[in-house]
Amino acid sequence: MPLPVVLSGRTVRLEPLAPQHAAAIAAAGTEDRTTYAFTPVPHSLDAAEIYIERALAEQAAGRALPFAVVSTADGRLVGATRFLELDYWQGPLVWPSVPGVPHGDPLTAVPDAAEIGNTWLSPRAQGSGINTEAKLLMLRHAFEAWGVRRISMRADARNLRSRAAIERLGATCEGVRRAHSRGLDGAVRSTAFYSVLDEEWPAVRAVIEARLDRGARIDRPALYGTVAPRGPLVPA
Repeated sequence: MPLPVVLSGRTVRLEPLAPQHAAAIAAAGTEDRTTYAFTPVPHSLDAAEIYIERALAEQAAGRALPFAVVSTADGRLVGATRFLELDYWQGPLVWPSVPGVPHGDPLTAVPDAAEIGNTWLSPRAQGSGINTEAKLLMLRHAFEAWGVRRISMRADARNLRSRAAIERLGATCEGVRRAHSRGLDGAVRSTAFYSVLDEEWPAVRAVIEARLDRGARIDRPALYGTVAPRGPLVPA
């Protein structure tokens, strides 16, 4: 499974979520909560500790890689995000498929597909460009360090703010799955699904970097080295 990593940009640093973040997570989560209608956000120190414990359990099981979102301007934690739904396509072809199970050494395996989600930001960070740069850092790591074939994102279909933010990144809407699951408010929700494919990444990256250059007025982040293309999937 992927090892924890620090991803640093000009306005934001994504660092591995850890128990010592609990107090800061609680502080960020108890600011104005009017924008959290569709997103589970801890509301107390006890809730933050449980939130982190569950996220780290998902990480230990190889299903997620959670991050604390830190503003580089003042070192303040302003939210959280994570990679989840890690999927591995290498190795013998079996049917039915078993998602989330790496082939070979699980400590060195990297996913072929993943989702970016469980993202929330405190009101002070919303609209600041931090979310855009955080997505750039995560997408760049996924496509250029891991070499994934696809990154997915999703949002409650009613959450027009989150859907607009995803669409501004250049992700493609795959459609809305109706009556998909139970929403945070207890209602049955529909879910909008989005994705970026590896062949689309250069164009999407250019869109995001242009947005950062125009809107946040920051220098373009330094380029990371790219990884060699993966070989074909190993047949049975």
